[in-house]
Amino acid sequence: MKIYPAIDIYGGKAVRLYKGDYSRMTVYSEDPLEVAATFKTLGAGFIHTVDLEGAEAGEPRNFDLIVNIKRETGLFCEVGGGIRSFSAMEKYIESGIDRVILGTAAAENTDFLREAVLRFGDRIALGIDIKDGFVATRGWKTKSDIPAFDFFETASRIGVKTVICTDVSKDGVLGGSNIGLYNELSARFPMNIIASGGVSGIGELMRLKALGIYGAIIGKAYYTGAIDLGEAIRAAESGEPAENDASAEIDAPTNKYKSAEDCETAKEAFGD
Repeated sequence: MKIYPAIDIYGGKAVRLYKGDYSRMTVYSEDPLEVAATFKTLGAGFIHTVDLEGAEAGEPRNFDLIVNIKRETGLFCEVGGGIRSFSAMEKYIESGIDRVILGTAAAENTDFLREAVLRFGDRIALGIDIKDGFVATRGWKTKSDIPAFDFFETASRIGVKTVICTDVSKDGVLGGSNIGLYNELSARFPMNIIASGGVSGIGELMRLKALGIYGAIIGKAYYTGAIDLGEAIRAAESGEPAENDASAEIDAPTNKYKSAEDCETAKEAFGD
């Protein structure tokens, strides 16, 4: 299974949201490039980037920074957030980005998604963000009337190869990912499914791998020290669980990104 450490960008900084709420944003680093370089040092081969301002605005807002992350690290880099035109896709791909993630534009116009897949093939991934069983759009701020599983069916018929699926209620909470959801998705759809939202420990990653999940995004669990990224990558690649699984530990080794808000988040997620 592939591990995608994440950098969500807002105002040129590495941040995380709580359940997709822009008003509950924590800044973890002033320098996303430094964060990306640390990912590489820890053994990452892939990186997941999100332009949160782009998602709000409907067009890329941190393009240069994201392209620089790719150029400086050489990691396989995928990007989502505000990519709602063919020109935006082309600009990213021509600048070296390995895969672009379509969300709102694809949900609102399946013909657009179909044409993107025809033009760019597996350089296109679909982001399906689920909120109360429906597809969330426009930076998670809008819950559409599209049932999430119906959209998976549509994407499969169109020929989408890779789907990043986020359970919005789990994102940024450190309460564990929705294993039941990913179990059903893996059984029903012949696509590369990347789990996102709530991943909190190496044991959990091994459960996802056992389900046949293609990849997992690690975000807040890394920034708060709840998971050791190097161990997670080694475990996912080898299939062997780490000796010290932090999946059940709130007081895991800290790192320089720890914040007081994260302690409160952990209490809320796991119980005081």
